[in-house]
Amino acid sequence: MAANLFAGVMSGTSLDGIDAVIARFSETGAACTTLGSAHVAMPAALRAILLALQTSGSDELARAARASIALADLYAVAVIDATRDAGVPTSDIVAAGVHGQTVRHRPDEHWTIQLNDPARVAERLRITVVGDFRRRDIAAGGQGAPLVPAFHASLFGRSDRKRAVLNLGGIANLTLLAPGQPVFGFDTGPANVLLDAWHAKHFGTPVDVDGRWAASGTVSPRLLDALMREPYFDLRPPKSTGRDLFDLRWLEGRLASAPDDLAPADVQATLLALTVRSVAEALRRAMPDVEDLLVCGGGAHNPALMKSLASELAPCRVRPTSDEGVAVDHVEALAFAWLAREALAGRPGNVATVTGAQGPRVLGAVYPA
Repeated sequence: MAANLFAGVMSGTSLDGIDAVIARFSETGAACTTLGSAHVAMPAALRAILLALQTSGSDELARAARASIALADLYAVAVIDATRDAGVPTSDIVAAGVHGQTVRHRPDEHWTIQLNDPARVAERLRITVVGDFRRRDIAAGGQGAPLVPAFHASLFGRSDRKRAVLNLGGIANLTLLAPGQPVFGFDTGPANVLLDAWHAKHFGTPVDVDGRWAASGTVSPRLLDALMREPYFDLRPPKSTGRDLFDLRWLEGRLASAPDDLAPADVQATLLALTVRSVAEALRRAMPDVEDLLVCGGGAHNPALMKSLASELAPCRVRPTSDEGVAVDHVEALAFAWLAREALAGRPGNVATVTGAQGPRVLGAVYPA
């Protein structure tokens, strides 16, 4: 077993697939090298099941259990593929941090659900697995999210500038890194979740490649104003959200305020503007003098979204995390590899100023090899 060699696995709100990385961390954990990676596409049938589990329905417990088994098998495949890409045997991995798939997130009611079967992953891989990262923070009075800011601070913090890190997955979350100040962060609202849902409604597939459909439409100020009246945007952090709030039903409930002649492409353009506006306003409130913004997650591949963010936030410099040597698709998986490392070392993984927990807590349940 190689010291400081960990796997990280993440399947996010967008439900597009599973990302796995093999990372070697420095002794302090402040630096890491990605040795290998893999992406396993989410099967369409499983994606449909996971989306259905976002709302109440019949036989939920059995359906969730079956989905957990299917996910665990895909997680194991992703780790095996990543070790092959890295050229290392699975036996060299100290542990794998496997987040699971969030299907419900209700910190206001003190619970969150991530579908996973870490014992099955450990059995398949014959390595130690760390899972269930969020519930200890919630038990301590926190939101259970976002959990990546501690890793962002370790990897991207600078002593000479005010910097923010933005993850554009299904939901957008910000990490604020100011020299000499506590790490801060929160979910700003939708990133790709509404864009994907509206595209899927009209084309049957969730991804608006390069934001082309959005770019073909015209933003409706009236609809954008109606969308921005969502009370979540005005809540003070700590706060976190998900599909429990921002879904197609939420959008369709607000389309009543849209002009009658608004084309579907115009709605898509307005949804992109919503992501940009909600992120920009949140960032300006929390760190008005931010100097640069590093962007990761699937939204970083959307040139229309990135261009609009850069324009809205000027003179703040907006650029992908790849400019700092970390691929935009690897950041969250790397974070859970890091969190697994912290869990095994008995070190806290949460940031109380981010989640609102009563204090630092060691996160994750350990399933030995």
